[in-house]
Amino acid sequence: MVRVATWNVNSVKQRVPRLLPWLEQRRPDVVCLQETKLADDAFAALLGDELAARGYEVAAHGEGRWNGVAILSRVGLDDVVNGLADGPGFPHPEARAVAATCGGVRVHSVYVPNGRAPDSDHYRYKLAWLAALRDVVAAGPEDAVVCGDVNIAPADADVFDPAAYVGHTHVTAPEREALAALQAVGLHDVVRDRWPDERVFTYWDYRAGMFHQDLGMRIDLVLASTPVAARVRAAWVDRQARKGTGPSDHAPVIVDLDVAPDGDIGPVVPPPSAPRARKSVKLPQS
Repeated sequence: MVRVATWNVNSVKQRVPRLLPWLEQRRPDVVCLQETKLADDAFAALLGDELAARGYEVAAHGEGRWNGVAILSRVGLDDVVNGLADGPGFPHPEARAVAATCGGVRVHSVYVPNGRAPDSDHYRYKLAWLAALRDVVAAGPEDAVVCGDVNIAPADADVFDPAAYVGHTHVTAPEREALAALQAVGLHDVVRDRWPDERVFTYWDYRAGMFHQDLGMRIDLVLASTPVAARVRAAWVDRQARKGTGPSDHAPVIVDLDVAPDGDIGPVVPPPSAPRARKSVKLPQS
C-alpha cells in the first residue's frame, strides 16, 4: 500500500506545529507540499532531521519568501527534477514544480500560478505554465500522479456559489480548458471520480468565517494516470487538518493506493461546524 497526500501548507515554517503531528497521525508515504516559502537550505535546516527521523527522503525546490514545493517520500526518491522543462517565468522561472519517482510512480508536486485577474499578464502566465506542465506529463512515464494546488476549480460544483466568483480567476473558461487539456493526457481526478455528487472543498478563505460555514473551493487535486487510478482504494479531504489553531487555509488531500487503512471514509472529515449560508455570499476580497 502507498498513501499519497498533497497539502498547500501556506508557509512550512508557520505550519511545523501542525505538519509534524499530522505526519505521525496520517502516516502518508508520499507527501507533496506547496507554498513552502523557504529556500532549500532553510527547509533542510528547519525540517531535515525531523523528516529523516520519520523515514522521509526530501526533494525541495524553494525560493525564500514566495512559492516553493517539496516531495517527502518513504518509498524511494529518484530522478528528481526541479521546475518545468521549457516552462515560462514571471519574468524568471519560479519554484512551482518538483518531480521525482517514488515507489515506481512519477510524482509531480505543483503550485500553479494564481492568475490574479482575468486577462492579466499573470493570468496569461498561468495558462502558459499549465501548457508546459501538460507537455512534461505527456512525455511519460505512464505511472504518474500530479498533486497540488492547481488554483482552478474544475467545475461549478467545486465552489460554494458560482455567482460569487463571476469576474474572478479560478473559474474562467480558459483556465478550466487548460486543466482539461492537462487531464486529457490521461489523468483522472480521483477525488471527484470517487465522490461525483458530494460537496467537496479543499480551500477556505481565512476571513469572514468561510471555513466554519463551509464556503470553500476545491482547488487542490490529485490527478492520477490510468494505471495509478486503478489502484485507488480511498480518496478524501482531511478537513480535520483545517480546524484548530494555526491551520493553513488549505486542507490536505489523501489518496490510498491498494489498501485503505482508514477505510473508504468519504471526502470530508469532519462535517462543517456551522450551517451553510442560505443566501448568496460575496467573497471577502470583493
